[in-house]
Amino acid sequence: MKAVVVLDDGRIFEGAQWGAVGEAYGEAVFSTGMTGYQETLTDPSYHRQIVVMTAPHIGNTGMNSEDEESSRIWVSGFIVRDPARTTANHRSEESLDSALIRQGVVGASEIDTRALTRHLRDRGAMRMGIFSGPAAELSKDEMLKRVRSAPEMVGASLAGEVTTKSSYQVGTGSLRVAALDLGIKRNTPREFAKFDITTTVYPADASLEQIFGDNPDGFFVSNGPGDPATQFHAIDLVKEALGRGIPFFGICFGQQIFARALGLETYKLQFGHRGLNQPVIELGTGKISITAHNHGFAVKAEDVFDTPFGKGHVTHRSLNDGVVEGIALDDVPAFSVQYHPEAAAGPHDALVLFQTFVDMMEK
Repeated sequence: MKAVVVLDDGRIFEGAQWGAVGEAYGEAVFSTGMTGYQETLTDPSYHRQIVVMTAPHIGNTGMNSEDEESSRIWVSGFIVRDPARTTANHRSEESLDSALIRQGVVGASEIDTRALTRHLRDRGAMRMGIFSGPAAELSKDEMLKRVRSAPEMVGASLAGEVTTKSSYQVGTGSLRVAALDLGIKRNTPREFAKFDITTTVYPADASLEQIFGDNPDGFFVSNGPGDPATQFHAIDLVKEALGRGIPFFGICFGQQIFARALGLETYKLQFGHRGLNQPVIELGTGKISITAHNHGFAVKAEDVFDTPFGKGHVTHRSLNDGVVEGIALDDVPAFSVQYHPEAAAGPHDALVLFQTFVDMMEK
Protein backbone atom coordinates (compact mmCIF):
# COMPACT_ATOMS: atom_id res chain seq x y z
CA MET A 1 0.00 0.00 0.00
CA LYS A 2 0.97 3.60 -0.53
CA ALA A 3 2.23 5.83 2.28
CA VAL A 4 2.33 9.62 2.13
CA VAL A 5 4.68 11.74 4.26
CA VAL A 6 3.61 15.37 4.70
CA LEU A 7 5.67 18.16 6.32
CA ASP A 8 4.06 21.25 7.78
CA ASP A 9 5.75 23.48 5.18
CA GLY A 10 3.82 21.62 2.47
CA ARG A 11 6.61 19.30 1.23
CA ILE A 12 5.30 15.82 0.36
CA PHE A 13 7.10 12.49 -0.08
CA GLU A 14 5.47 9.28 -1.29
CA GLY A 15 6.55 5.75 -0.48
CA ALA A 16 5.20 2.43 0.74
CA GLN A 17 3.22 1.50 3.83
CA TRP A 18 5.40 -0.16 6.46
CA GLY A 19 4.69 -1.08 10.06
CA ALA A 20 1.19 -0.31 11.30
CA VAL A 21 -1.42 1.17 8.98
CA GLY A 22 -2.98 4.52 9.83
CA GLU A 23 -1.93 8.07 10.70
CA ALA A 24 0.96 9.35 12.82
CA TYR A 25 1.97 12.88 13.81
CA GLY A 26 5.04 14.30 15.52
CA GLU A 27 8.14 16.43 15.21
CA ALA A 28 10.19 15.35 12.20
CA VAL A 29 13.77 14.51 13.21
CA PHE A 30 16.57 12.47 11.67
CA SER A 31 19.06 10.09 13.27
CA THR A 32 22.50 9.58 11.74
CA GLY A 33 23.29 6.27 13.45
CA MET A 34 24.36 3.43 11.17
CA THR A 35 23.00 1.01 13.76
CA GLY A 36 21.22 1.17 17.11
CA TYR A 37 17.71 1.57 15.73
CA GLN A 38 16.27 -0.50 18.60
CA GLU A 39 17.81 1.87 21.15
CA THR A 40 16.35 4.79 19.19
CA LEU A 41 12.86 3.31 18.98
CA THR A 42 12.65 2.50 22.69
CA ASP A 43 14.34 5.67 24.00
CA PRO A 44 11.64 7.76 25.80
CA SER A 45 13.41 10.92 24.63
CA TYR A 46 11.89 10.29 21.18
CA HIS A 47 8.33 10.54 22.53
CA ARG A 48 6.10 12.46 20.08
CA GLN A 49 8.71 12.48 17.32
CA ILE A 50 8.78 10.84 13.89
CA VAL A 51 12.28 9.54 13.26
CA VAL A 52 13.90 9.44 9.83
CA MET A 53 16.88 7.09 9.63
CA THR A 54 19.67 8.40 7.39
CA ALA A 55 21.25 4.94 7.01
CA PRO A 56 19.40 3.37 4.06
CA HIS A 57 19.14 -0.26 5.24
CA ILE A 58 17.36 -0.76 8.58
CA GLY A 59 16.05 -3.82 10.39
CA ASN A 60 18.49 -6.62 9.54
CA THR A 61 19.21 -7.48 13.22
CA GLY A 62 15.55 -7.56 14.21
CA MET A 63 14.39 -6.76 17.74
CA ASN A 64 15.14 -8.40 21.10
CA SER A 65 13.97 -7.77 24.66
CA GLU A 66 17.51 -7.56 26.08
CA ASP A 67 18.47 -4.42 24.16
CA GLU A 68 15.30 -2.40 24.77
CA GLU A 69 15.86 0.89 26.60
CA SER A 70 12.30 0.87 27.97
CA SER A 71 9.20 -1.30 27.95
CA ARG A 72 7.83 0.00 24.63
CA ILE A 73 8.51 1.84 21.39
CA TRP A 74 8.17 5.59 21.97
CA VAL A 75 8.56 7.14 18.52
CA SER A 76 5.34 8.42 16.94
CA GLY A 77 6.39 7.17 13.52
CA PHE A 78 9.38 5.63 11.73
CA ILE A 79 10.66 6.34 8.22
CA VAL A 80 13.33 4.35 6.35
CA ARG A 81 14.44 3.88 2.79
CA ASP A 82 15.08 0.14 2.58
CA PRO A 83 13.70 -2.08 5.38
CA ALA A 84 15.31 -5.51 5.72
CA ARG A 85 13.32 -8.29 4.08
CA THR A 86 14.56 -10.86 6.59
CA THR A 87 16.11 -10.83 10.04
CA ALA A 88 19.67 -12.14 10.19
CA ASN A 89 20.92 -12.16 13.77
CA HIS A 90 21.00 -15.01 16.29
CA ARG A 91 19.75 -12.71 19.09
CA SER A 92 16.66 -11.58 17.20
CA GLU A 93 13.31 -12.43 18.79
CA GLU A 94 11.06 -10.52 16.38
CA SER A 95 11.33 -8.65 13.09
CA LEU A 96 11.32 -4.86 13.20
CA ASP A 97 8.23 -4.74 10.99
CA SER A 98 6.38 -7.12 13.33
CA ALA A 99 7.30 -5.04 16.39
CA LEU A 100 6.04 -1.86 14.74
CA ILE A 101 2.75 -3.51 13.79
CA ARG A 102 2.28 -5.10 17.24
CA GLN A 103 2.79 -1.75 18.97
CA GLY A 104 0.76 0.27 16.50
CA VAL A 105 3.64 2.40 15.20
CA VAL A 106 2.93 3.79 11.74
CA GLY A 107 5.89 3.78 9.38
CA ALA A 108 6.84 4.46 5.79
CA SER A 109 9.47 2.87 3.57
CA GLU A 110 10.86 3.51 0.07
CA ILE A 111 11.13 7.18 1.02
CA ASP A 112 14.02 9.23 -0.34
CA THR A 113 15.46 9.72 3.14
CA ARG A 114 18.50 11.56 1.77
CA ALA A 115 16.28 14.25 0.23
CA LEU A 116 14.07 14.34 3.32
CA THR A 117 17.07 14.76 5.65
CA ARG A 118 18.56 17.52 3.49
CA HIS A 119 15.19 19.29 3.59
CA LEU A 120 15.10 19.12 7.41
CA ARG A 121 18.70 20.36 7.63
CA ASP A 122 17.85 23.33 5.41
CA ARG A 123 14.42 24.19 6.83
CA GLY A 124 14.78 22.90 10.40
CA ALA A 125 12.79 20.39 12.47
CA MET A 126 9.06 20.70 11.88
CA ARG A 127 5.83 18.79 12.34
CA MET A 128 5.21 15.80 10.11
CA GLY A 129 2.47 13.30 9.37
CA ILE A 130 2.54 9.78 7.92
CA PHE A 131 -0.62 8.57 6.17
CA SER A 132 -1.21 4.99 4.98
CA GLY A 133 -4.21 2.78 4.25
CA PRO A 134 -7.46 4.77 3.89
CA ALA A 135 -5.70 7.86 5.30
CA ALA A 136 -3.40 7.91 2.25
CA GLU A 137 -6.44 8.68 0.10
CA LEU A 138 -7.18 11.94 1.92
CA SER A 139 -6.67 15.11 -0.06
CA LYS A 140 -3.28 16.75 0.26
CA ASP A 141 -4.95 19.83 1.75
CA GLU A 142 -6.64 17.74 4.44
CA MET A 143 -3.37 15.95 5.27
CA LEU A 144 -1.56 19.27 5.61
CA LYS A 145 -4.36 20.66 7.79
CA ARG A 146 -4.05 17.70 10.16
CA VAL A 147 -0.26 18.01 10.34
CA ARG A 148 -0.44 21.70 11.15
CA SER A 149 -2.97 21.06 13.92
CA ALA A 150 -0.50 18.79 15.77
CA PRO A 151 1.25 20.34 18.80
CA GLU A 152 4.77 21.74 18.47
CA MET A 153 7.74 20.70 20.62
CA VAL A 154 8.50 24.18 21.98
CA GLY A 155 6.57 24.53 25.22
CA ALA A 156 5.79 20.80 25.42
CA SER A 157 5.93 19.23 28.90
CA LEU A 158 6.33 15.51 28.22
CA ALA A 159 8.42 14.05 31.04
CA GLY A 160 5.32 13.19 33.05
CA GLU A 161 4.11 11.01 30.16
CA VAL A 162 7.24 8.82 30.06
CA THR A 163 8.43 8.67 33.68
CA THR A 164 8.13 5.64 35.96
CA LYS A 165 4.95 5.41 38.04
CA SER A 166 6.80 4.34 41.19
CA SER A 167 10.39 4.28 42.43
CA TYR A 168 12.64 1.23 42.01
CA GLN A 169 16.25 0.21 42.66
CA VAL A 170 18.99 -1.12 40.39
CA GLY A 171 22.32 -2.46 41.68
CA THR A 172 23.73 -3.27 45.11
CA GLY A 173 26.71 -0.93 45.31
CA SER A 174 28.08 0.95 48.29
CA LEU A 175 27.38 4.40 46.79
CA ARG A 176 23.75 5.51 46.64
CA VAL A 177 22.44 7.69 43.79
CA ALA A 178 18.97 9.21 43.57
CA ALA A 179 18.00 9.39 39.89
CA LEU A 180 15.17 11.57 38.61
CA ASP A 181 13.45 9.78 35.74
CA LEU A 182 12.45 12.26 33.04
CA GLY A 183 12.73 9.51 30.42
CA ILE A 184 15.63 7.44 31.68
CA LYS A 185 17.06 4.61 29.57
CA ARG A 186 17.51 1.18 31.15
CA ASN A 187 21.21 1.12 30.43
CA THR A 188 21.95 4.12 32.65
CA PRO A 189 21.36 2.42 36.04
CA ARG A 190 22.98 -0.71 34.59
CA GLU A 191 26.15 1.27 33.94
CA PHE A 192 25.94 2.86 37.40
CA ALA A 193 25.82 -0.65 38.90
CA LYS A 194 29.16 -1.46 37.23
CA PHE A 195 30.67 1.41 39.24
CA ASP A 196 29.54 0.11 42.64
CA ILE A 197 26.42 2.30 42.71
CA THR A 198 22.93 1.50 43.94
CA THR A 199 20.53 3.64 41.92
CA THR A 200 17.06 4.50 43.18
CA VAL A 201 15.01 5.77 40.25
CA TYR A 202 12.24 8.22 41.17
CA PRO A 203 9.23 9.51 39.20
CA ALA A 204 9.42 12.99 37.70
CA ASP A 205 7.05 14.34 40.36
CA ALA A 206 8.91 12.84 43.35
CA SER A 207 9.05 15.18 46.33
CA LEU A 208 12.13 16.76 47.83
CA GLU A 209 11.70 14.53 50.88
CA GLN A 210 11.52 11.36 48.77
CA ILE A 211 14.70 12.11 46.88
CA PHE A 212 16.86 13.66 49.60
CA GLY A 213 15.26 12.16 52.71
CA ASP A 214 17.88 9.43 53.18
CA ASN A 215 20.84 11.65 52.20
CA PRO A 216 21.97 10.03 48.91
CA ASP A 217 25.62 10.24 47.90
CA GLY A 218 24.68 11.76 44.55
CA PHE A 219 21.78 13.14 42.51
CA PHE A 220 21.32 12.30 38.83
CA VAL A 221 18.87 13.77 36.28
CA SER A 222 18.20 11.74 33.16
CA ASN A 223 17.49 12.35 29.52
CA GLY A 224 13.91 12.94 28.42
CA PRO A 225 11.56 14.51 25.86
CA GLY A 226 10.09 17.99 25.54
CA ASP A 227 11.06 21.55 26.33
CA PRO A 228 13.33 21.96 29.40
CA ALA A 229 11.75 25.35 30.15
CA THR A 230 8.60 23.51 31.29
CA GLN A 231 10.32 21.40 33.98
CA PHE A 232 9.96 23.70 36.99
CA HIS A 233 9.87 20.90 39.57
CA ALA A 234 13.02 19.23 38.24
CA ILE A 235 14.81 22.60 38.16
CA ASP A 236 13.88 23.19 41.81
CA LEU A 237 15.19 19.74 42.78
CA VAL A 238 18.54 20.47 41.11
CA LYS A 239 18.76 23.79 42.96
CA GLU A 240 18.14 21.94 46.22
CA ALA A 241 20.89 19.41 45.49
CA LEU A 242 23.35 22.17 44.61
CA GLY A 243 22.46 24.12 47.73
CA ARG A 244 23.13 21.06 49.88
CA GLY A 245 26.41 20.33 48.10
CA ILE A 246 25.22 16.90 46.93
CA PRO A 247 27.28 15.76 43.91
CA PHE A 248 25.22 16.21 40.75
CA PHE A 249 25.39 14.60 37.31
CA GLY A 250 23.01 15.26 34.42
CA ILE A 251 22.86 13.94 30.87
CA CYS A 252 21.04 15.31 27.82
CA PHE A 253 17.72 16.73 29.14
CA GLY A 254 19.40 16.63 32.55
CA GLN A 255 22.06 19.06 31.31
CA GLN A 256 19.37 21.48 30.14
CA ILE A 257 17.59 21.25 33.53
CA PHE A 258 20.95 21.84 35.27
CA ALA A 259 21.61 24.88 33.07
CA ARG A 260 18.24 26.45 33.85
CA ALA A 261 18.82 25.83 37.57
CA LEU A 262 22.02 27.88 37.15
CA GLY A 263 20.14 30.73 35.47
CA LEU A 264 21.30 29.92 31.93
CA GLU A 265 19.03 29.88 28.90
CA THR A 266 18.07 26.95 26.68
CA TYR A 267 16.97 27.20 23.06
CA LYS A 268 15.62 25.08 20.21
CA LEU A 269 18.21 23.88 17.71
CA GLN A 270 17.44 24.12 14.01
CA PHE A 271 17.46 20.36 13.52
CA GLY A 272 19.09 18.90 16.64
CA HIS A 273 21.74 16.24 17.14
CA ARG A 274 20.62 12.61 16.88
CA GLY A 275 22.80 9.59 16.21
CA LEU A 276 25.78 7.61 17.47
CA ASN A 277 28.61 9.41 15.67
CA GLN A 278 28.79 12.97 17.03
CA PRO A 279 32.33 14.33 17.68
CA VAL A 280 32.76 16.30 20.93
CA ILE A 281 35.88 18.05 22.23
CA GLU A 282 36.79 18.42 25.90
CA LEU A 283 38.00 22.01 26.10
CA GLY A 284 40.39 21.49 29.03
CA THR A 285 42.36 18.66 27.43
CA GLY A 286 41.63 18.78 23.71
CA LYS A 287 40.47 15.16 23.86
CA ILE A 288 37.92 14.25 21.20
CA SER A 289 35.22 11.65 21.82
CA ILE A 290 32.67 10.10 19.48
CA THR A 291 29.35 10.25 21.31
CA ALA A 292 25.66 9.36 21.10
CA HIS A 293 23.18 12.24 20.95
CA ASN A 294 19.43 12.78 21.00
CA HIS A 295 18.51 16.39 21.69
CA GLY A 296 16.59 19.14 19.97
CA PHE A 297 17.28 21.79 22.63
CA ALA A 298 20.65 23.09 23.82
CA VAL A 299 22.26 25.34 26.43
CA LYS A 300 23.30 28.93 25.71
CA ALA A 301 26.47 29.79 27.65
CA GLU A 302 29.79 31.58 27.39
CA ASP A 303 32.92 29.55 28.17
CA VAL A 304 32.92 31.03 31.71
CA PHE A 305 29.74 32.21 33.43
CA ASP A 306 28.35 33.31 36.79
CA THR A 307 25.64 31.41 38.69
CA PRO A 308 23.96 31.65 42.11
CA PHE A 309 26.28 28.78 43.11
CA GLY A 310 29.53 30.42 42.01
CA LYS A 311 31.49 30.35 38.77
CA GLY A 312 30.74 27.81 36.09
CA HIS A 313 32.37 26.91 32.80
CA VAL A 314 31.73 25.05 29.56
CA THR A 315 33.61 21.74 29.53
CA HIS A 316 32.70 20.32 26.10
CA ARG A 317 31.57 21.59 22.71
CA SER A 318 30.41 19.94 19.50
CA LEU A 319 33.01 19.84 16.75
CA ASN A 320 30.24 20.01 14.14
CA ASP A 321 28.56 23.26 15.16
CA GLY A 322 30.09 24.46 18.43
CA VAL A 323 27.01 23.69 20.54
CA VAL A 324 27.61 23.46 24.29
CA GLU A 325 28.02 19.75 25.13
CA GLY A 326 29.08 19.95 28.78
CA ILE A 327 29.08 22.37 31.71
CA ALA A 328 30.36 22.26 35.30
CA LEU A 329 30.56 24.36 38.45
CA ASP A 330 33.91 25.40 39.86
CA ASP A 331 33.13 25.27 43.59
CA VAL A 332 30.23 22.79 43.81
CA PRO A 333 30.58 19.11 42.77
CA ALA A 334 28.25 19.29 39.78
CA PHE A 335 28.60 18.64 36.05
CA SER A 336 26.59 17.56 33.05
CA VAL A 337 26.93 16.56 29.42
CA GLN A 338 24.53 16.91 26.50
CA TYR A 339 25.26 13.42 25.16
CA HIS A 340 24.72 9.82 26.34
CA PRO A 341 27.73 8.15 28.00
CA GLU A 342 25.64 5.02 28.65
CA ALA A 343 24.96 4.50 24.93
CA ALA A 344 24.17 0.90 24.02
CA ALA A 345 25.55 -0.66 21.92
CA GLY A 346 27.92 2.30 21.81
CA PRO A 347 30.03 4.33 21.32
CA HIS A 348 31.79 3.94 24.68
CA ASP A 349 34.24 6.86 24.56
CA ALA A 350 32.39 8.71 27.34
CA LEU A 351 32.00 5.91 29.90
CA VAL A 352 34.76 7.60 31.92
CA LEU A 353 32.18 10.17 33.03
CA PHE A 354 30.63 7.59 35.35
CA GLN A 355 33.98 7.32 37.12
CA THR A 356 34.13 11.13 37.33
CA PHE A 357 30.79 11.06 39.17
CA VAL A 358 32.04 8.29 41.47
CA ASP A 359 35.18 10.30 42.27
CA MET A 360 33.01 13.31 43.18
CA MET A 361 30.88 11.24 45.54
CA GLU A 362 33.84 9.52 47.19
CA LYS A 363 35.64 12.83 47.69
